[in-house]
Amino acid sequence: MPAHHDPFDAGFSGDHDRDYEIRTVLGGASSGAADVGEVLAAVAHVRDKDHRGWFDAWHDLGDRVAGIATDAAAAGHDASAAAAFLRASAYYAVAVDAVAALEDDSLLLPTFRKHRDAWDRWVGTSGLVVERIDVPYEGTTLPGYFFSASDAASTAAIAADPGRVPPRSLLVAVNGSDGSLTSMWTACVAGALRRGYHAFVFDGPGQQSMLFEHQVPFRHDFEAVLTPVLDALVDRHDVDAARIAVYGSSQGGYWVPRALAFEHRPAAAVVDPGVVEVAASWTRTMPKTLLKLLDEGKDHAFDRDMDMGLRLSKATAATWRFRSRPYRVEGYAATLREVQKYDLRDVAARITTPLLVTAPEGEQFWPGQSDELVRLAPDVATLVRFTAAEGANLHCQPLARALTEQRVFDWLDEALAPVLVTADD
Repeated sequence: MPAHHDPFDAGFSGDHDRDYEIRTVLGGASSGAADVGEVLAAVAHVRDKDHRGWFDAWHDLGDRVAGIATDAAAAGHDASAAAAFLRASAYYAVAVDAVAALEDDSLLLPTFRKHRDAWDRWVGTSGLVVERIDVPYEGTTLPGYFFSASDAASTAAIAADPGRVPPRSLLVAVNGSDGSLTSMWTACVAGALRRGYHAFVFDGPGQQSMLFEHQVPFRHDFEAVLTPVLDALVDRHDVDAARIAVYGSSQGGYWVPRALAFEHRPAAAVVDPGVVEVAASWTRTMPKTLLKLLDEGKDHAFDRDMDMGLRLSKATAATWRFRSRPYRVEGYAATLREVQKYDLRDVAARITTPLLVTAPEGEQFWPGQSDELVRLAPDVATLVRFTAAEGANLHCQPLARALTEQRVFDWLDEALAPVLVTADD
């Protein structure tokens, strides 16, 4: 009798990081950002340690699907073009991340520009009402996209007579450390539009175009980012300023609570998952002897030993390059000290915004931190668990985005519901 085959746990790659990446892309199928067959076919023959083959698989898939989109657009098939441009943008986004494991970064910027071009061409052919908004930020601007829940005709009517149509709730989407704008479409924007919310996505400091094209690094005090974003949106005639929510994905699960400790205008927020101490995902696998050097301030010795260790493991070195790049700090010890600033313990008690915190079983980057965040902000935080039995385990529930959307937006609908005032009040 043949042995039982468990496709869910067996995974799609012998490499855990690649398996998770594939799961994440497949999760985008629920919002049109992937086609399962073409994804699995593209990666089927890539060997676990073949870094160039991994990059080529995603880059070539992006090229092929972008070609389909371009041909469809030329033939006047806008719906087909839009669908393919969205998928191409998702595939190129994986290729962008895959550059970190290559010998040099020469392919990074051209690959990113292919991704962003596919995204922009999807925006232009999608039939959605999308407005590009540049958010003023410290002498520069953050590029953003405002997705209107209204159709084109309604939007024109609102512009002509703002009083004719009531303003709607708005969801502001805050990305993670390495996610693309396409990933935020899957994470929350598509779901927001389905439920009648407007949605806004943007590149913050250290994210995507702000990093790759402008070398602007991350910052731990994200209130300095969220506040100007809200300033650019609250006075719009189509936005109900009393019903603005914020959604933080992945490392956005740190940035959003951090900002909400100081910025109290949002009426509700979601973090998927909760992140209290970003550095924990860096240090939990480091040898204790190495961390002791850091604690004792022996940065030269720490850097020496780190350099030696990374020379022995190309995979670990690639991971370090990938994760450290957005901080733009020289030196291993100095980088880790910068990451250690990303800690909510001293500020979480200041949060007054109702906060939904997801907690997936098997969270591999920040295990236990969703529960800790709820303990730190017990008066405002609500925990929602996701399990492997539901197919909803691992960081950001990659294969359970429909279930995540349902639970998140049901909670948001209730949190943002207008307060009914009776005669007795």
